Amino acid sequence: MASSTVPPPRPNRPPRPNLAFRHLRGQRSPAEFAALVRRAAREIGEGVSCDARYIGRVEAGEIRCPNYAYERVFLHMFPGRTLTDLGFAPRSSVRGRGARTTEDAPCVDETHGVSEPYDPQDTYDTHHNHEESDVLRRAFMTGGGATVAAASLGPLGLALDASAAERPVRRVGAGEASALEEAVRKIRLLDDRHGADGLYRRAAAPLRAAYALLDAGTTRQATADRLHSGAGELAISVGWLAHDSGRFDDARSHYAEALATARTAGDEALEAHAFCNTAFLARDAGRPREAVRAAQAAQRVARPLGSARLMSLLALREAGGWAGLADRTGCEQALARAQALYGRGSSDADPEWMSFYGEAELEGLEAQCWSTLGDWPRAARHARRAAQLQDPHFTRNIALYTAELADDLARGGRPDEAAAAGMRVLDLLGQVQSSRIQTMLAGTARVLLPHRRATGVSDFLERHASAPRTV
Repeated sequence: MASSTVPPPRPNRPPRPNLAFRHLRGQRSPAEFAALVRRAAREIGEGVSCDARYIGRVEAGEIRCPNYAYERVFLHMFPGRTLTDLGFAPRSSVRGRGARTTEDAPCVDETHGVSEPYDPQDTYDTHHNHEESDVLRRAFMTGGGATVAAASLGPLGLALDASAAERPVRRVGAGEASALEEAVRKIRLLDDRHGADGLYRRAAAPLRAAYALLDAGTTRQATADRLHSGAGELAISVGWLAHDSGRFDDARSHYAEALATARTAGDEALEAHAFCNTAFLARDAGRPREAVRAAQAAQRVARPLGSARLMSLLALREAGGWAGLADRTGCEQALARAQALYGRGSSDADPEWMSFYGEAELEGLEAQCWSTLGDWPRAARHARRAAQLQDPHFTRNIALYTAELADDLARGGRPDEAAAAGMRVLDLLGQVQSSRIQTMLAGTARVLLPHRRATGVSDFLERHASAPRTV
């Protein structure tokens, strides 16, 4: 029975677009503007995972007031302006539940999540049913080093303890969908900085909670679509944590779960993402033909989505498979397509999860192809360029590309340069926990063993031998 305290339905009042913020973006694409926001955040020591989707939500008026981190970044970017000048509502008008009345306009305060009172049929009103949504909003919200990052991965929402079965099932709303999407962003941010090893075990409970949200149901199709997409993206993110930490069977299971979720919901973008990661996993697991097939399937699904950058990445996934099959011609053709598609530039159609894909990633993946084909000098050139181009925000990728460079140099007969690159990787391993990188570095050390007398090699081998290993 519905509580008598639930207020009557609110009028259908859509959010008001933030035209001032849109004007400030100017001719830049949302993705380009998001990159400027991230750069400004680094300048003042803030950590925000801004992307094109976030910019779109601000401009659409879905975020009436940013959280404190974004507020500091925006005021740094536009000195002398206030939040009101940037098109946002005063924090006092959106902050806190107690300040709201039933006549208040529905709002999104990014600090507290999303309330969605527009649909009079939605019986789950997040203004009055806070228990699950508050837990969701707290998920993934702390940062710090790799250990603290791992500790921050608490369950997403619906209580999973023994008493949960006795509680009535409530339908979920947009607040839970938003928290789920934010959880995916937070995992990606933590992985970019710290690598997967310290995060994977903590991510299982949030994934279970995400699928529990799907089972709880919602009355709005738009919210249901967001929940399916969010759960699928979280499955891919958890699968990537398993993949990058060497748990290939677990990764395969999570990617398959995401693919099933995508097909159930008819979500082509999610399906393309799942196939993309499946292709990457197949390459790493020594199944290159499967990698080619999965990458080609991803391209068929993704073509109508209109993102040249996505098609570029998928062509690189295909190139990796051809390299694994020792098919140099097929690899070169796929690489040429990837480069041509990348050259078309970014667009609003680029998926949110592709924030990592820039020129550095393009160079890094091409380096891996040439390494697989045994062309060490060419691989080293691309790996060196990847490490030089990489945004400092992506600590894990800097370590990865530098490890690739060290290995290519070692196998290409340049042990002194390989040792110097290996030392730079060891410097980063205090911040990054990745079995993939440690495995690469161990291979490099084995190649360098016969070259102990070369400059710097002995020092590298001794330091590598004494470095702690991920458990």
